[in-house]
Amino acid sequence: MRDTGPTPFHVGIIMDGNGRWAQSRGLSRISGHARGARRVTEIVRGCPELGITHLTLYAFSTENWQRPLAEVEGLMRIFRQYILSKLDSLRAEGVRVRFIGMRHRLPRGLQVLMDRLEAATTSCARLNLTIAIDYGGRDEIVRAIKILAEETGGAPSPANTLSERAFTAALDTGGLPDPDYIIRTSGEQRVSNFLLWQGVYSEYTFPGLPWPDFTVAHLRREVEAFRARERRFGQVSDLHQIGVARG
Repeated sequence: MRDTGPTPFHVGIIMDGNGRWAQSRGLSRISGHARGARRVTEIVRGCPELGITHLTLYAFSTENWQRPLAEVEGLMRIFRQYILSKLDSLRAEGVRVRFIGMRHRLPRGLQVLMDRLEAATTSCARLNLTIAIDYGGRDEIVRAIKILAEETGGAPSPANTLSERAFTAALDTGGLPDPDYIIRTSGEQRVSNFLLWQGVYSEYTFPGLPWPDFTVAHLRREVEAFRARERRFGQVSDLHQIGVARG
Protein backbone atom coordinates (compact mmCIF):
# COMPACT_ATOMS: atom_id res chain seq x y z
CA MET A 1 0.00 0.00 0.00
CA ARG A 2 1.27 3.48 -0.81
CA ASP A 3 1.92 5.81 2.12
CA THR A 4 -0.67 8.46 1.29
CA GLY A 5 -3.93 9.16 3.09
CA PRO A 6 -5.74 6.98 5.61
CA THR A 7 -7.20 3.58 4.78
CA PRO A 8 -10.98 3.35 4.37
CA PHE A 9 -11.71 1.38 7.53
CA HIS A 10 -15.37 0.83 6.60
CA VAL A 11 -16.14 -0.11 3.00
CA GLY A 12 -19.65 -0.63 1.63
CA ILE A 13 -20.17 -2.51 -1.62
CA ILE A 14 -23.19 -2.55 -3.90
CA MET A 15 -22.54 -5.90 -5.58
CA ASP A 16 -24.04 -5.09 -8.97
CA GLY A 17 -23.81 -6.86 -12.31
CA ASN A 18 -24.26 -10.55 -11.43
CA GLY A 19 -27.18 -11.10 -13.80
CA ARG A 20 -25.64 -9.20 -16.70
CA TRP A 21 -22.34 -11.04 -16.19
CA ALA A 22 -24.18 -14.35 -16.55
CA GLN A 23 -26.33 -13.33 -19.50
CA SER A 24 -23.29 -12.09 -21.42
CA ARG A 25 -21.94 -15.64 -21.13
CA GLY A 26 -25.16 -17.40 -22.06
CA LEU A 27 -25.80 -18.45 -18.46
CA SER A 28 -28.83 -18.02 -16.22
CA ARG A 29 -29.02 -15.00 -13.94
CA ILE A 30 -28.95 -17.33 -10.94
CA SER A 31 -25.61 -18.67 -12.16
CA GLY A 32 -24.32 -15.11 -11.98
CA HIS A 33 -25.57 -14.69 -8.42
CA ALA A 34 -23.93 -17.97 -7.42
CA ARG A 35 -20.65 -16.79 -8.92
CA GLY A 36 -21.06 -13.50 -7.07
CA ALA A 37 -21.48 -15.37 -3.77
CA ARG A 38 -18.14 -17.09 -4.35
CA ARG A 39 -16.57 -13.70 -4.94
CA VAL A 40 -17.84 -12.57 -1.53
CA THR A 41 -15.64 -15.21 0.12
CA GLU A 42 -12.51 -13.87 -1.57
CA ILE A 43 -13.26 -10.24 -0.76
CA VAL A 44 -14.07 -10.98 2.89
CA ARG A 45 -10.77 -12.81 3.30
CA GLY A 46 -8.84 -10.00 1.63
CA CYS A 47 -10.19 -7.11 3.69
CA PRO A 48 -8.09 -7.44 6.86
CA GLU A 49 -4.78 -7.35 4.97
CA LEU A 50 -5.91 -4.09 3.35
CA GLY A 51 -6.65 -2.52 6.74
CA ILE A 52 -10.43 -2.72 6.30
CA THR A 53 -12.12 -3.45 9.64
CA HIS A 54 -15.77 -3.12 8.55
CA LEU A 55 -17.36 -4.39 5.33
CA THR A 56 -21.03 -3.88 4.46
CA LEU A 57 -22.44 -5.79 1.49
CA TYR A 58 -25.73 -5.00 -0.26
CA ALA A 59 -27.10 -8.48 -0.93
CA PHE A 60 -30.85 -7.97 -1.49
CA SER A 61 -32.84 -4.74 -1.55
CA THR A 62 -36.46 -4.07 -0.63
CA GLU A 63 -37.05 -3.54 -4.35
CA ASN A 64 -35.55 -6.91 -5.34
CA TRP A 65 -38.78 -8.68 -4.39
CA GLN A 66 -40.13 -7.35 -7.69
CA ARG A 67 -37.79 -9.62 -9.66
CA PRO A 68 -39.12 -12.85 -11.22
CA LEU A 69 -40.14 -15.40 -8.59
CA ALA A 70 -37.63 -17.99 -9.83
CA GLU A 71 -34.77 -15.51 -9.40
CA VAL A 72 -35.91 -14.49 -5.90
CA GLU A 73 -36.24 -18.11 -4.81
CA GLY A 74 -32.82 -18.84 -6.28
CA LEU A 75 -31.31 -16.00 -4.32
CA MET A 76 -32.84 -17.28 -1.09
CA ARG A 77 -31.28 -20.70 -1.78
CA ILE A 78 -27.90 -19.08 -2.37
CA PHE A 79 -28.16 -17.15 0.92
CA ARG A 80 -28.97 -20.37 2.80
CA GLN A 81 -26.14 -22.28 1.13
CA TYR A 82 -23.68 -19.48 1.85
CA ILE A 83 -24.49 -19.44 5.57
CA LEU A 84 -24.41 -23.24 5.90
CA SER A 85 -21.11 -23.57 4.05
CA LYS A 86 -19.31 -20.59 5.61
CA LEU A 87 -20.42 -20.58 9.25
CA ASP A 88 -17.37 -22.44 10.57
CA SER A 89 -14.84 -20.70 8.32
CA LEU A 90 -16.15 -17.21 9.10
CA ARG A 91 -15.87 -17.90 12.81
CA ALA A 92 -12.39 -19.41 12.41
CA GLU A 93 -11.23 -16.37 10.43
CA GLY A 94 -12.49 -13.94 13.09
CA VAL A 95 -15.35 -12.47 11.05
CA ARG A 96 -18.29 -11.11 13.01
CA VAL A 97 -21.47 -11.19 10.92
CA ARG A 98 -24.51 -8.96 11.31
CA PHE A 99 -27.60 -8.74 9.13
CA ILE A 100 -29.57 -5.54 8.56
CA GLY A 101 -32.93 -5.09 6.90
CA MET A 102 -36.40 -6.53 7.41
CA ARG A 103 -35.48 -10.13 8.12
CA HIS A 104 -39.01 -10.94 9.30
CA ARG A 105 -40.12 -10.97 5.65
CA LEU A 106 -37.57 -13.63 4.69
CA PRO A 107 -38.26 -17.38 4.72
CA ARG A 108 -38.35 -18.67 8.29
CA GLY A 109 -35.60 -21.21 7.72
CA LEU A 110 -33.28 -18.49 6.44
CA GLN A 111 -34.05 -16.31 9.45
CA VAL A 112 -33.02 -19.16 11.75
CA LEU A 113 -29.71 -19.55 9.92
CA MET A 114 -29.07 -15.81 10.08
CA ASP A 115 -29.65 -15.81 13.83
CA ARG A 116 -27.35 -18.81 14.18
CA LEU A 117 -24.52 -17.17 12.21
CA GLU A 118 -24.78 -13.93 14.18
CA ALA A 119 -24.70 -15.81 17.50
CA ALA A 120 -21.76 -18.00 16.41
CA THR A 121 -19.59 -15.04 15.42
CA THR A 122 -20.54 -12.49 18.08
CA SER A 123 -17.14 -12.66 19.78
CA CYS A 124 -15.14 -12.30 16.53
CA ALA A 125 -13.31 -9.04 15.92
CA ARG A 126 -10.89 -9.35 12.99
CA LEU A 127 -13.50 -8.13 10.49
CA ASN A 128 -17.02 -6.81 11.02
CA LEU A 129 -19.15 -8.05 8.13
CA THR A 130 -22.62 -6.54 7.75
CA ILE A 131 -24.95 -8.06 5.17
CA ALA A 132 -27.89 -5.94 4.02
CA ILE A 133 -30.71 -8.29 3.03
CA ASP A 134 -34.27 -7.11 2.36
CA TYR A 135 -32.78 -3.69 3.08
CA GLY A 136 -33.62 -0.23 1.85
CA GLY A 137 -32.29 3.07 3.14
CA ARG A 138 -35.64 4.85 3.03
CA ASP A 139 -37.36 1.99 4.82
CA GLU A 140 -34.62 1.97 7.47
CA ILE A 141 -35.12 5.68 8.13
CA VAL A 142 -38.90 5.27 8.46
CA ARG A 143 -38.44 2.35 10.86
CA ALA A 144 -35.98 4.39 12.95
CA ILE A 145 -38.57 7.17 13.26
CA LYS A 146 -41.14 4.62 14.42
CA ILE A 147 -38.71 3.24 17.00
CA LEU A 148 -38.09 6.72 18.41
CA ALA A 149 -41.84 7.39 18.48
CA GLU A 150 -42.50 4.14 20.35
CA GLU A 151 -39.94 5.15 22.99
CA THR A 152 -42.17 8.13 23.82
CA GLY A 153 -45.39 6.13 23.75
CA GLY A 154 -46.28 7.44 20.31
CA ALA A 155 -46.39 11.05 21.50
CA PRO A 156 -44.37 13.63 19.57
CA SER A 157 -40.99 14.29 21.13
CA PRO A 158 -39.93 17.86 21.84
CA ALA A 159 -37.76 19.01 18.97
CA ASN A 160 -34.82 19.74 21.24
CA THR A 161 -34.67 16.13 22.48
CA LEU A 162 -33.98 14.62 19.06
CA SER A 163 -30.35 14.51 17.99
CA GLU A 164 -28.41 13.02 15.10
CA ARG A 165 -26.77 10.66 17.58
CA ALA A 166 -30.12 9.35 18.86
CA PHE A 167 -31.45 8.92 15.34
CA THR A 168 -28.29 7.15 14.19
CA ALA A 169 -28.53 4.75 17.13
CA ALA A 170 -32.08 3.81 16.09
CA LEU A 171 -30.98 2.73 12.62
CA ASP A 172 -30.20 -0.89 11.72
CA THR A 173 -26.52 0.04 11.76
CA GLY A 174 -26.61 1.56 15.24
CA GLY A 175 -23.22 1.10 16.90
CA LEU A 176 -21.36 0.76 13.59
CA PRO A 177 -19.19 3.50 12.05
CA ASP A 178 -20.36 5.27 8.91
CA PRO A 179 -18.81 3.93 5.69
CA ASP A 180 -15.71 5.75 4.46
CA TYR A 181 -15.93 4.36 0.94
CA ILE A 182 -18.83 2.95 -1.07
CA ILE A 183 -18.08 0.90 -4.16
CA ARG A 184 -20.70 0.06 -6.76
CA THR A 185 -19.52 -2.45 -9.32
CA SER A 186 -20.65 -2.73 -12.97
CA GLY A 187 -20.33 1.00 -13.69
CA GLU A 188 -23.88 2.07 -12.79
CA GLN A 189 -23.66 5.46 -11.08
CA ARG A 190 -26.45 5.51 -8.51
CA VAL A 191 -26.78 4.61 -4.83
CA SER A 192 -29.94 2.47 -5.15
CA ASN A 193 -31.30 3.11 -1.65
CA PHE A 194 -28.11 1.93 0.11
CA LEU A 195 -27.01 3.51 3.41
CA LEU A 196 -28.67 6.84 2.62
CA TRP A 197 -28.14 8.33 6.08
CA GLN A 198 -24.80 6.68 6.83
CA GLY A 199 -23.21 7.49 3.48
CA VAL A 200 -23.78 11.24 3.56
CA TYR A 201 -20.01 11.90 3.65
CA SER A 202 -18.77 8.67 2.11
CA GLU A 203 -16.51 8.73 -0.91
CA TYR A 204 -17.98 6.86 -3.89
CA THR A 205 -16.48 4.94 -6.79
CA PHE A 206 -18.11 3.13 -9.71
CA PRO A 207 -15.71 0.62 -11.29
CA GLY A 208 -16.96 -0.83 -14.56
CA LEU A 209 -16.35 -4.48 -13.69
CA PRO A 210 -19.39 -6.61 -12.77
CA TRP A 211 -19.26 -8.06 -9.28
CA PRO A 212 -18.22 -11.61 -10.28
CA ASP A 213 -15.06 -10.16 -11.89
CA PHE A 214 -14.17 -7.86 -8.97
CA THR A 215 -11.14 -9.41 -7.25
CA VAL A 216 -9.07 -8.53 -4.20
CA ALA A 217 -6.55 -6.95 -6.58
CA HIS A 218 -9.28 -4.60 -7.80
CA LEU A 219 -10.28 -3.84 -4.20
CA ARG A 220 -6.64 -3.03 -3.42
CA ARG A 221 -6.53 -0.55 -6.30
CA GLU A 222 -9.76 1.05 -5.09
CA VAL A 223 -8.32 1.40 -1.59
CA GLU A 224 -5.21 3.05 -3.01
CA ALA A 225 -7.41 5.42 -5.03
CA PHE A 226 -9.32 6.30 -1.87
CA ARG A 227 -6.08 7.08 -0.05
CA ALA A 228 -5.20 9.58 -2.77
CA ARG A 229 -8.43 11.51 -2.19
CA GLU A 230 -8.80 14.45 0.15
CA ARG A 231 -11.81 14.19 2.44
CA ARG A 232 -12.95 17.63 3.61
CA PHE A 233 -16.37 16.99 5.22
CA GLY A 234 -17.63 20.41 4.12
CA GLN A 235 -14.40 22.24 4.95
CA VAL A 236 -11.93 23.81 2.54
CA SER A 237 -8.77 21.92 1.70
CA ASP A 238 -5.48 22.46 3.52
CA LEU A 239 -3.93 23.65 0.27
CA HIS A 240 -6.66 26.25 -0.18
CA GLN A 241 -6.13 27.48 3.37
CA ILE A 242 -2.39 27.79 2.74
CA GLY A 243 -3.06 29.70 -0.47
CA VAL A 244 -5.42 32.09 1.28
CA ALA A 245 -2.92 32.64 4.06
CA ARG A 246 -0.15 33.37 1.58
CA GLY A 247 -2.38 35.68 -0.39
